[in-house]
Amino acid sequence: MALLEVENLFRSFGGLLAVQDVSFTVEKGQIKAVIGPNGAGKTTLFNLISRALAPTSGAVRFDGCDLQGKKPHQAASLGMARTFQNIEMFSGMTVLENVMVGCHVRSRSGFLASMFALPGTRPEEREIRKKSLALLDLLGVADLACKDAAGLAFGQQRAVEFARALAMEPRLLLLDEPAAGLNIYETAEVGRLIMKIREMGITILLVEHDMSLVMDISDEIAVLSFGQLIAHGSPRMIQQDPEVIKVYLGE
Repeated sequence: MALLEVENLFRSFGGLLAVQDVSFTVEKGQIKAVIGPNGAGKTTLFNLISRALAPTSGAVRFDGCDLQGKKPHQAASLGMARTFQNIEMFSGMTVLENVMVGCHVRSRSGFLASMFALPGTRPEEREIRKKSLALLDLLGVADLACKDAAGLAFGQQRAVEFARALAMEPRLLLLDEPAAGLNIYETAEVGRLIMKIREMGITILLVEHDMSLVMDISDEIAVLSFGQLIAHGSPRMIQQDPEVIKVYLGE
């Protein structure tokens, strides 16, 4: 059974069909990319999968669980984490504190109890700090732990965002344009980090415009155009697909 199943997904906004009858699966351990021109429906699709939006019709199943009616935090508790195209760091907090926030999805005492240092939270908070430092070390940014997260370079913030998402202990990680705003060297580093995350046993679904990154790291690619799935297969198949070539390059 696939880890993620998207079946006959539709989403309309008034008279506009943003996602039209989209179906695909993501197998455990895969890196799968969703690509397409601007306005193709990629971000809407991500919002539907992560439950930020409810579909007009169709189904999303995560590890056999139907996500119909689920809220984003409920999807997260099942093992689904997401990053966003526009990086949001918690202002006034260190890198370490930003990552620790992600751990509180799995904590027994909860974020508010930890924030107010209620009785019984200190041992768990020490474990959360230790785990967060280990994630920063894994991604090669442990030296930034005490720095103000909002003051970091864009590429460094992306690594911190990855660590915060990993702190949620996901089985599926949704990456929304992880290379957006990065230069060629930062993009290469993001590709290396994504491969390292996959080696941790985490399945990855990403939306991305950087075709070099997509072709280098993806096992399979799904192509959207005007909300419809027009191609699906290996990177080599997608590169040679006449419909994909037409969408990207014209007739």
